[in-house]
Amino acid sequence: MKYIILVLFFTVSLFAQQQDAPPVINLSVAALEQPAQFVKTINIAILLTLLALAPTLLLMVTSFTRLMIVFSLLRQAMGLQQTPPNQIIISMCLVLTIFIMEPYAKKSWNEAIKPYMDEQIGYEEALEKGIKPFKEFMIKNTREADLALFYRIKKEENPKNIEDVPTTLLMPAFIVSELKTAFEIGFLIFLPFLVIDIIVASILMSLGMMMLPPVMISLPIKIIFFIVIDGWALIIGNLAQSFK
Repeated sequence: MKYIILVLFFTVSLFAQQQDAPPVINLSVAALEQPAQFVKTINIAILLTLLALAPTLLLMVTSFTRLMIVFSLLRQAMGLQQTPPNQIIISMCLVLTIFIMEPYAKKSWNEAIKPYMDEQIGYEEALEKGIKPFKEFMIKNTREADLALFYRIKKEENPKNIEDVPTTLLMPAFIVSELKTAFEIGFLIFLPFLVIDIIVASILMSLGMMMLPPVMISLPIKIIFFIVIDGWALIIGNLAQSFK
């Protein structure tokens, strides 16, 4: 889980190097006659493991977490239980994550994966350059207090510069920062819809309509309000710009 680029890195490098002969996985115990084939088998096993961890990596080092929480809070603020459906929200978060992370992915491809495939740099150098853009993204969107928290937990000395921050400490600090930022944005989204609920409830109470659920009146008003202010464009635009 230390290196986000490993998933894409192993996928590209393994299949690029094995175009002439497809990989063969042999699980039988036998004498090792072809060490190169054994190394390829181990690499494929590592690749399968990393692919299983890909969803976790997506949540941990990209903009997906903030987007998912904000859209979920928006749905609750409007009083809509299953609209939009979870599939739509997740798909929208994935598309926006690709849009936001595209510059970092391109930088990783141009500086690490492509030179490695062209045999211009070695494996370790490609790995280091490949994770650097994603590390820069996490550092830009991580609060210093959250990063200091995990340094205190592990009782490690403060880094001399930001490049010395290990990925194992940066990842949890980034997640905590994203959770805090997402809930702050969600709170601001809740406020106008909460005001609408209070106003509707007060009007119904003043009219003596105690038996009429306020949500039946406030829900269409909140939907119309969201449409009038072009809510989706407003929220998505500000969310995309909230990432440094």
